[in-house]
Parts: sequence; C-alpha cells; structure tokens
Amino acid sequence: MKQARSFPAIAVTPKGERWVRSPHPWVYASDVASVPDGLENGCLADVVSEKGTYLGTGFYSRLSKIAVRVLSSNANDRYDEAFFARRIRYALDYRATVMEGDLSCCRLVFGEADSLPGLTADRYAGVLVTQVLSYGMERIKPMLYGLITAELAARSEAVCGIYERNDVALRGLEGLSQQKGWYDGLPHGDETTARISENGVVYDVDFENGQKTGFFLDQKFNRRAVMRISRGKTVLDCFTHTGSFALNAALGGASRVTAADVSETALEAARANARLNGLEDKIDFVRADVFDLLAELAESKKNPYDLIVLDPPAFTKSRKTVSGAERGYRQINARAMKLLPRGGYLATCSCSHFMGSERFEDMLGKAARDAGVQLRQVEALRQAGDHPILWNVPETDYLKFYIFQVI
Repeated sequence: MKQARSFPAIAVTPKGERWVRSPHPWVYASDVASVPDGLENGCLADVVSEKGTYLGTGFYSRLSKIAVRVLSSNANDRYDEAFFARRIRYALDYRATVMEGDLSCCRLVFGEADSLPGLTADRYAGVLVTQVLSYGMERIKPMLYGLITAELAARSEAVCGIYERNDVALRGLEGLSQQKGWYDGLPHGDETTARISENGVVYDVDFENGQKTGFFLDQKFNRRAVMRISRGKTVLDCFTHTGSFALNAALGGASRVTAADVSETALEAARANARLNGLEDKIDFVRADVFDLLAELAESKKNPYDLIVLDPPAFTKSRKTVSGAERGYRQINARAMKLLPRGGYLATCSCSHFMGSERFEDMLGKAARDAGVQLRQVEALRQAGDHPILWNVPETDYLKFYIFQVI
C-alpha cells in the first residue's frame, strides 16, 4: 500500500525530473509543471514527477527562480527538530575532522553542501555570523540557531551571540527583506569585531561591515601555502584587502612585503592587523589600482619581487559577464608574469563560480604566452574544506588557487 504523504505535491516536467534525479537540490520555476493553489511561501512540499513518482521534499519559494530547495529524497524522513539536529551535527563533525579540530574560526554550515540549503553560518571566536537566503530557512531560523549553539555548547565551544548578515540582494529574490544586526533570540554584546587566530596570524574581524560575513575563511590553507614558500623572498600582495596573504608571507619569513589595494579603508584594517602581529616593520602598504600598479612596475624594467600574489575580487557574478572578466584576469596575470624574474613565483586565484577551472586554466596559459614565459605548477588548490564541494552541485565549486614558478 502506497504511503500517504502529508505535504502538498509540486509536479515537475521530465526535464525537471532528470535534474532532481541527477541529483541536484534545486527545482527551477521553469521546470515546474503544476503547483497546488494557495501554496504558502516557504512551506515544505513534495516534488513529484508528472506521473506522481516521489522525488524529494524541500522548501517552496513562490517568488524565486529556484522554486524548491530539496532537503531530502528519502520518503521516510520527518522534518522535525531531530532531523535538523542531525544535519547540524553532521556538519560540525565534518569540520572537526577537516579543519584539524579547530572550530574557532571557520564556516560551520555551507548551505547546499551541508544539505541545509540557503543557510550559511560562520564562526569568529565567540560570535556566530549567519546569512539566510531561503524563505523556508528564514521561517525556521530560531530553531536552527538554537540547534547550532546547543551543538557547539556540547563540544565546549561557547557562542556569546549571533550576528545576522542578511544584507545581500539575493534575499530580495526570495521576497525577504535585507537587514543586518544582532539576533535578539540570544544574549549578545555590542562589539561588532572579533579577534581570531589562523595559521598563527591574529586578525580583528569586522563582521558588521567586512566582506562576506567579515573574513575570507575559504582561503585559509591557500594562505598557508603562500606562507610556506615566502621565506627570504620579496613579496607583492595585490588586492590585499585586510592584509591576510601579506601577513602570512611576512610571518613565513619574507624579507620584504608590499601590500596593495585601492581601498584606503581596507588598508587601514591591514595596517592594524600588521601591528597586532608585530609585523608592521616588514610590510609596506600602498594604495593603488592593481592594474595600473603592475603596468607601472613592468614599465620600470625592474624585477623587485620574487613572489606575486593575485587575489582579486570576483570579476564576474554571472555567465553574461564572464568574457569581460576573463580579459581582466588575463591582463593582470600576464602583467604579473612579465614582472617576475625567471624563477619567481606567482600565486593566483579566482573566486567566481562562473569562471570555471578549465576556462581559468586556459586563460592562464594564454597569459603566459602573452608574457613570453612558461609556468611550472607548484600547487593547484581549492577553497578550504569547511566550504565543501559537492560534485553534483557545481555551484559549490567556486575558488581556484594556483601557485606557479615562472620559467
């Protein structure tokens, strides 16, 4: 006898069925064949084929192009507190393994990659910084926040407050308002900075105004890779932001580091972090447009740096602009390669999902030809393990990071 279902059923087209079976946790609105009348925004709904075959259950979104974010394809799952507690426990168990047991500054929940679609939770010492991009997750966030803090407490990992960074435009696509501030459901202080330690470097993180949720946690092990090769070298850290690669290079024994960024606000934070680590005498901070700076250095016909780090912001956030982004990546990489002496090192990356690995590598090859050099690969890395990549969800794979020797 067929088991009765308690959730309304959303039917998908054959194309949508193939997509969900692939498996991918998103059901696009364009692949929806029928929706029951009056379905409540953010409610749980079953996804079925046009013949009524069960495919999964997830949160329905009335406004978004992603009509359903599937939580599970197990027809026996019950979406109660125990279900979400298991998901959160699995997420923290995973981080405890891949982040060397250190949960003090890492991403604890990475949305779809942790089967908690639309939820991000980052930890900066005693503060949990969250972002909710799904209407369904927004409705149950008080329960989720309680479960995360309870699981941390069970591991003797205290959290003194939750700060919400729901100030992103994507929330508007779900019919959610943008806002940021302390979550009132838990006690909290007023200070919106947190002091963290990563790779032996100490930072003051501004989680109220900083990029993403305050810090680029995904580059942790890539910064460590730069630290390992910096000893005795002169280093140029381009797009330094709050100085993370520059600080890792200096702590790794670089003889001199130059940190460049176009934002004076970012440079002020970088200088403060350098003072915090006693490294202010080893780093020069330069306010400059990196494109212009690299061109000027190349024209000088000198080779003042043994190692150049290129960590630009995402040049593209859509497929429509990826060609223009590729030209920008090619230009700065070619200029950096031309500037380096033979035997010098280049660390370069892209944080855009739309600039895929194959295209990025092809661009690097073209940049090398433009510069008249060859590239000897030292390392090819990705985002840190607290930002896991699900191979069936390509959107979770976004950060490419390479170290080359220029010969």
